[in-house]
Amino acid sequence: MNQTPEIDLIAEAEAFALPHYAEAGRSYHNAAHIRATLHALDSRGVLTPALALAVWGHDLIYDARAGDNEERSAEVFDEWLVSQNASADLRGEIRALILATKHNVPPVTRAEALLVDADLAILGASAADFAAYDAAIRREYAHVPALLYRVGRKKVLRGFLDRGQIYTTPEFAELEQQARWNLTGAVGRL
Repeated sequence: MNQTPEIDLIAEAEAFALPHYAEAGRSYHNAAHIRATLHALDSRGVLTPALALAVWGHDLIYDARAGDNEERSAEVFDEWLVSQNASADLRGEIRALILATKHNVPPVTRAEALLVDADLAILGASAADFAAYDAAIRREYAHVPALLYRVGRKKVLRGFLDRGQIYTTPEFAELEQQARWNLTGAVGRL
């Protein structure tokens, strides 16, 4: 069976990306998050080679002090894709997917929606898994004083709660109620 070039790239992408996800200071945005995102898509039968590549690239750069992590991740991953002779079409698709994980505008394509939903699947996880995620995010922002963190974190979490729907694809819709419960509880604790 002949594999597509995208499938051939996935193992290479993992090897390229893993050192980034092992960097100091990554309590949540690490390889475990990447594998969980891949699993969220795969377990729902929607993981494509392009989505897998975008998952590996979407948090390559993570600096809790910066506001351009997705742009920088897209750039670094695109440079790597160029070095792998990836097509311009694939590179454009991956870039758009990575930028969709900024979560600042609604996804445009179904693939973007699936990636955004998978990236946010942790919000609809069990209460224990959500609590571990929430604590890991706080560790990533340890440099932010408690009061400022509470104000900023409430704003982020309320932003998700204020959406008509957190999850926009049918594959992730079952997480909606648990996500709202987790987010409401987290806001109340802040």
